[in-house]
Amino acid sequence: MSTYRDFALTHRGSARGTVLRTIGTRERRSHLTAPRVPTVGIDIGGTKVMAGVVDADGVILEKIRTETPDKSKSPKVVEDTIVELVLDLSDRHDVHAVGIGAAGWVDADRSRVLFAPHLAWRDEPLRDALQSRLAVPVMVDNDANTAAWAEWRFGAGRGEDHLVMITLGTGIGGAILEGGQVKRGRFGVAGEFGHMQVVPGGHRCPCGNRGCWEQYSSGNALVREARELAAADSPVAHDIIARVGGNVAEITGPLITELAREGDAMCVELLEDIGQWLGVGIANLAAALDPSCFVIGGGVSAADDLLIGPARDAFRRHLTGRGYRPEARIAKAQLGPEAGMVGAADLARLVARRFRRATRRRVERYERYAQWGLIDSPATAERKAAELKAAEAEAVDTKPADLKDGETQ
Repeated sequence: MSTYRDFALTHRGSARGTVLRTIGTRERRSHLTAPRVPTVGIDIGGTKVMAGVVDADGVILEKIRTETPDKSKSPKVVEDTIVELVLDLSDRHDVHAVGIGAAGWVDADRSRVLFAPHLAWRDEPLRDALQSRLAVPVMVDNDANTAAWAEWRFGAGRGEDHLVMITLGTGIGGAILEGGQVKRGRFGVAGEFGHMQVVPGGHRCPCGNRGCWEQYSSGNALVREARELAAADSPVAHDIIARVGGNVAEITGPLITELAREGDAMCVELLEDIGQWLGVGIANLAAALDPSCFVIGGGVSAADDLLIGPARDAFRRHLTGRGYRPEARIAKAQLGPEAGMVGAADLARLVARRFRRATRRRVERYERYAQWGLIDSPATAERKAAELKAAEAEAVDTKPADLKDGETQ
């Protein structure tokens, strides 16, 4: 009997379009019965696109990454990059679905990227654009939601019923899980903590506002402060200036973290500042959401206790009702920068389950119609196409030798 994948590859145009729009409240139950098949997760950030094949236990079978195309380019350039990565992985793995974790606001149907501060996406129909080019179902979600799902399923959030994820990367992302469900809000854009205003009239944010939290506690904030000190030729920045040979533009977050681990006083202080702002924001979220656990992920979290330690201290100092209420646990994400990719792949597995069911029904219906003589079966159609191709080739091969190109008998 034909499989759903055989059917999808034979009938790409019709099969790809059938994907359940939402998973909603079924997530907690569904992930236990999702097919144990490999899926691809894609994590799209402001600086990189990471793709990986992930199995049902959250194990990464293969991973590749590339730089995010310049944000001044059209959205199609980013889509081309995603398709190239998926096709590359599909050459070596039997991929059954693709999950996208996008750094932006994704609508409630998880089909369109409404707004991406660090990419040129404005109401972009990303899911449909990718489904029209790939032979497997596609799921799109916010990258922080996918990271939180991964940590709840496989990482630091296992066993937690009320979890808040904070992702520190180019900016700040966030997600809320309650009772094993991602809380996306009425319009799909819940968890955008990075754009809470913490300093009225503060630094301008790419989102258009001033004083957003991510302007004080993120990878961009860390690098901005270090570069400003280096550009001013501050005495405290001499070590990092020497490390980059005077080229301030080469100062990066990983370099700052590396120097901080080596004991560079300026880099340690910068990470403490970022951590303190992180703790202030977490205390505010605790007042609003009262979770049992905060999981801190993203690239900046690689600084470990150089960042998490100051964040815990600031959290305790600013927590409403401190001393008279339980404190949420603050934990570093266990899956590292791959969390968004792993979570996207795992959520896509739920979509693959529904796609398999729907396609199996279509295949069975198609074969019944073929048995009744109403239509050709896929095998018959393929055989007829091969016969037609062979006949065309024979016609070309048997053309009389005395005829010139363009002439007919």
